[in-house]
Amino acid sequence: MTNGKRKAESAPEIDLAEVAKLVETLERDLEKVRGGSRDVQILRDEVETLKNVLNSPVRRHHWVREGLHGIRQGFENVVDSAVAEGLRAGQYIAEIGRMLGM
Repeated sequence: MTNGKRKAESAPEIDLAEVAKLVETLERDLEKVRGGSRDVQILRDEVETLKNVLNSPVRRHHWVREGLHGIRQGFENVVDSAVAEGLRAGQYIAEIGRMLGM
């Protein structure tokens, strides 16, 4: 068994309803962001991907976990490039970390 697989198995189960609320809020906030930097577009794409996972008839918690990690990384990139105008990046990063048990 790989170390990564063990981590995923021992991680707490994610509350899918809570993730869905987060995705809705993120979508609203991302609509307010002006400009089309590459990092913001990647973040939008990650949110859309996670939304599709949540709307799938087959929901896998590890897919949701990967999607949350992607969004968290996207926020870190947006913050690093200083284009997070109108976004509450720190709040989202903390919330996603909490959902992931970090």
